[in-house]
Amino acid sequence: MPRNIRVAACHAAPVFLSAQDTTKKALALVKEAAGNGANLVIFPETYIAAFPAWSSLRAPTDNHDFFKRMALESIYADGPEMDALRREAKRLGVMVSIGFSEKVRYSSATLFNSNIFIDNHGDVLVHHRKLMPTFFEKLTWSPGDGHGLKVADTQFGKIGNLICGENTNPLARYSLMAQGEQLHISTWPAIWPTRLPSKAPAGTPAAPPSDADDAALVSSVSNNANYDNVAANRTRAAAHCFEAKCFGVLCAGVLGQDAVDAIASGAGDHVREALEQSQRGATMFLDPTGALMPGFVFDEDGKKVATEHLQREEGILYADMDLEDCIEGKQYHDVVGGYQRLDVFKLSVDRTRHDPVNFV
Repeated sequence: MPRNIRVAACHAAPVFLSAQDTTKKALALVKEAAGNGANLVIFPETYIAAFPAWSSLRAPTDNHDFFKRMALESIYADGPEMDALRREAKRLGVMVSIGFSEKVRYSSATLFNSNIFIDNHGDVLVHHRKLMPTFFEKLTWSPGDGHGLKVADTQFGKIGNLICGENTNPLARYSLMAQGEQLHISTWPAIWPTRLPSKAPAGTPAAPPSDADDAALVSSVSNNANYDNVAANRTRAAAHCFEAKCFGVLCAGVLGQDAVDAIASGAGDHVREALEQSQRGATMFLDPTGALMPGFVFDEDGKKVATEHLQREEGILYADMDLEDCIEGKQYHDVVGGYQRLDVFKLSVDRTRHDPVNFV
């Protein structure tokens, strides 16, 4: 089994609510990453074809058209968009993990926040639906099931994925740890606003503009203006890496100007202000202790440039990992083995794929 794996995390924006154009962009990014030696190419939460940030900022009565467009631009897990990605993964000999808004054939409007892991032969190893939509996401997506709580057993090692808030679910995380996970993918949206700038407590300074985010991965909690999603995401991912003794990839989306303009159209100025000021998600790598693992990008001359994270600008962040480095920490706390009391604790996971009816 190969020891080293090159991981490429695509810090990218979709073409807002266009499954076809976003798929074309994804295919181009897969090709670029493969050309730079990547073995695994990762995309953010619901990269195809949007994250429903409108539900966090606009009233539900204003969003019927957005939901309709989201339903029409969501894709089937076995549809032409995913088929194209599978063919490209096979052609280039790379693995692909991609988030997408999934529609199903038994309903015109039941959607799931899903992720698919494709191996280097073009086969789907894991198809996961987010167990529980978080906060305003419930206005778009239905709860998933445990069918996709699996690790992909690849030639490089065992790779798992959880979507956004699922990384706060200790039982979901444990179910992946208990399968020997060595590389954990966590996927995140570009923004996750919880408070309008104008609704901050009296005397609170306005949130800093998004171009200040890159300075120190800090923006929200320091002025009580909003939820610090970067700190929260890194805390969750680092806890998982430390407990599982695995590498971690945080892959966040980018908010494109097309999304800002569309969501702000016809709304009050506060919506555009919130979109423009909301803290941007960060893409980064963590080692098996939960510490930040520096990555790198390639410049125009094809040279490596060390980079700790990507946040405001689009790009592909790379890291080389030796998954055997997961072994040492297991001496101290193997929470699914030598540091577990299997006689005291029992966990049962139902992997049944839930459908609305079973015909017999």
